[in-house]
Amino acid sequence: MADAASPYLGTVPKPADIGVARKALDQGSLQSVPVAMKDIIVTADGRKSTAASKMLAPYGSPYDATVVRKMLKAGAEVVGKTNLDEFAMGASTENSALGKTVNPWDPERVPGGSSGGSAAAVASRSVPVALGTDTGGSVRQPAAFCGVVGLKPTYGRVSRYGLIAMASSLDQAGTFTTTVADAATVLGTIAGPDPLDATSVDREVPDYRKALTGDVKGLTVGIPKEYFEVEGGVQLEIGEAIEQAKGDLRKAGAKVVDVSLPHTKYAVSVYYLVMPAEASSNLARYDGIRYGHSVERDADWQGSLEDVYFQSRAQGFGPEVQRRIMLGTYALSAGYYDAYYKKAMQVRTLVTRDFEQAFEKVDLLLTPTTPTTAFKFEEKADDPLAMYLADIFTVPASLAGLPAVSVPAGFDKQNLPIGLQLIGKHWGEATVLRAAHAYEQRHDWHTKEPPR
Repeated sequence: MADAASPYLGTVPKPADIGVARKALDQGSLQSVPVAMKDIIVTADGRKSTAASKMLAPYGSPYDATVVRKMLKAGAEVVGKTNLDEFAMGASTENSALGKTVNPWDPERVPGGSSGGSAAAVASRSVPVALGTDTGGSVRQPAAFCGVVGLKPTYGRVSRYGLIAMASSLDQAGTFTTTVADAATVLGTIAGPDPLDATSVDREVPDYRKALTGDVKGLTVGIPKEYFEVEGGVQLEIGEAIEQAKGDLRKAGAKVVDVSLPHTKYAVSVYYLVMPAEASSNLARYDGIRYGHSVERDADWQGSLEDVYFQSRAQGFGPEVQRRIMLGTYALSAGYYDAYYKKAMQVRTLVTRDFEQAFEKVDLLLTPTTPTTAFKFEEKADDPLAMYLADIFTVPASLAGLPAVSVPAGFDKQNLPIGLQLIGKHWGEATVLRAAHAYEQRHDWHTKEPPR
């Protein structure tokens, strides 16, 4: 295993390999391209698939996830697994049984989460491509913190088979790349129906690279006012970056208008009921008997079966995972289901309806990806609510199952990357990528590399 500060749990490719990969990617190919996989995506290559948890520390998968299989078929080479928050529960990659991953732009700051290792691997130019998962922003938020392109497809666009489940109605595989064109290439490779995943949708996969025309003429871009009325506000430089992006898109031929998503203020509350409830159900299988770490028992063991469950789960799960399991179990318990989980699902429908109504008037939404740039380690560790609010701009699109991308949008006064988010209609990845590419072409931020 690599040092805890590294994003890697495997072999780092040599710089020469990156040069070969760059030529292939520029041609829309993944042949011989080194790729890293978030360690919640199972691989049958002898590497462990642990979800960064003691609960799965010895687990080696007998099969490849569908996204892994598709990448290998396209000629890519999986060179390592990357660190994450345990079972993808976190926004900083601090909640990992494998140690923390640092932000390549500032080693005293988090890379974001939960896919922080994948974001850091691409940002540090260790690999040109990495895959992660996005449940409430776990691709887009670390992409913004690390200054790379992070794409979350429409729920159902990419197979979830082989993703260690956290919240099944939200989890979605996503991509980390240095350019929007590379994101289009990877998405075109991993998208499509899968008979092994009933939630994947049998829908034609377009040639996403053909959508990258460099202009946005005829598109209408909406600016949701509620994203700038959040508690605590938006960091000044991020607000300025969004204003500049609005001007860039206008110059490129888009129409920019204000829109309203009135239920945005409830999105985080809804997410932190739905997600823990589903996580509680999914992680119930890890009981020390059927799956996962089991408490050591010798010939003198006097404990009951319940004791095995309690002690195995207490030892195997970290504090944040335990917290979310308890929240979810409570929300699903008799007498509270209607008041919490059912109500949250009803409000989730309202959040989705807000987007549907907005997309009757606009083609895309432009928002900040995060309210601030990367924060320091331990800064939010003792305040779970503050940590959860780091996802305030990414959660709504996840609840609605919409495609969204974070692209580099400059740097703040501390030379920390800023990300902007573009959200599209269901199955509208081509339009999202088109606009992201047009914006990217007007700046060189995606070419900047962290200090070494």
